[in-house]
Amino acid sequence: MNYAISKEPINVQEVIDKVVQREAGAITTFIGTVRELTHGKKTLYLIYEAYESMAVKKLEQIGNEIKERWQGSEVAITHRVGKLDITDVAVVIAVSTPHRADAYEANRYAIERIKEIVPIWKKEHWEDGQEWIGNQLETVAYPKGKPEESDLHE
Repeated sequence: MNYAISKEPINVQEVIDKVVQREAGAITTFIGTVRELTHGKKTLYLIYEAYESMAVKKLEQIGNEIKERWQGSEVAITHRVGKLDITDVAVVIAVSTPHRADAYEANRYAIERIKEIVPIWKKEHWEDGQEWIGNQLETVAYPKGKPEESDLHE
C-alpha cells in the first residue's frame, strides 16, 4: 500500500522502495521531522491524530493528482500519528519520475496538498503549556482536540 497512516516509526527506505521503477531517473524524498522551536516556543513533543480512513483516501487522492500532472510518476506517502518526540519522523513522501525536476516539483506539491486536505491535526506540548493546533495549515483551531464532524468532508 503506497499510502498509509502509521502508529509506529516510519521506515524511510520502505517508503522509497515503493516508488522504485525502471523508468525513473530520479527519486526525491521529503522527510518531515518534529522540530524543537516553533514560533519561538520550545516544543517538548507533539501528538498527531487523524481521521485515518479519510486521511488515507486523501493521501491517495494526492498521489493520483501527481500521477495525472507528472507523467510516469510513482508516489508513496506515510504519515505517523501518536506521540512524537523532537527529531522523530512525522511524514515521509517519496516520488519517482523519469526526470529530476518533475520529482522535486511533485514532492513539494505533495507536502503542500497534505497540509491543505488531509485530516491530520496535532497537539503541541511546550515547556509552559499545551494546545491543540488544529489543521495543518494552522488556519482552523480544534479546541476540543479534534475537528467537528462538519469540518470533515469525505
